[in-house]
Amino acid sequence: MEFIFTEKDKTLKIVLESEIDHHLVNKIRRKVDYEIQRYLPKKVVFDFSKVNIMDSSGIGLIIGRYKMVSMLGGCIEIQNTNQTINRILLMSGITKLIPIIENKEEEKSEKCV
Repeated sequence: MEFIFTEKDKTLKIVLESEIDHHLVNKIRRKVDYEIQRYLPKKVVFDFSKVNIMDSSGIGLIIGRYKMVSMLGGCIEIQNTNQTINRILLMSGITKLIPIIENKEEEKSEKCV
């Protein structure tokens, strides 16, 4: 699995690729945690445009990063989900805590300022 991390103006964007499942989630968690601790961003954006599959361990990954970033005084957004991943996120209830941004023009959300 590859990752693309970009940091600009206290926003850390994480582009995840391929799939997020219980086999890969520990590797993803370590890399994401390292980048969060390295940059101490005010906003973390998870970009799912290149993710094909996600299981429940992906929900745990996102919730754990939500807690971590919240303790640092920041917030999280999710961008560019496909229909399947969007449905998983909606069913999990995660969207009550973390906004899903459909297109890049909506990047500034009311929940994540």
